[in-house]
Amino acid sequence: MKKILIVDDEPNILILMEQILEELEDQGVLLLTAKDGQKALEIIKKEKPDLIFLDVMMPYFSGLEVCETVKKNDDFSHIYIILLTARGQSFDEEIGMQAGADLYMTKPFRPREILLKSKRILGINEV
Repeated sequence: MKKILIVDDEPNILILMEQILEELEDQGVLLLTAKDGQKALEIIKKEKPDLIFLDVMMPYFSGLEVCETVKKNDDFSHIYIILLTARGQSFDEEIGMQAGADLYMTKPFRPREILLKSKRILGINEV
């Protein structure tokens, strides 16, 4: 079973992301959520998701810290991390990529783009 973890401290973003990705549940994808970096790391260790949408600015551990922690662990090398943040400066993107992110996307985002990227990363074909 493929797994996506959505990590954001803003409840409205979590709800929106779940709504965008809910059609993937019909294709066997499990959606997981976390509201902070600490909870995200707990879920990552337990569930080993295939894809993580990760906010940068969060309590306890920032998205950058979570990203670095995951990418330094060989057990999690398969995990694709998309930093999804309001920080849109090229400098911020550079820092995100240095932390090990596979992709850097800014808010506001296009829901269709989120869904299509998720399908591509998880190897789910359009029907």
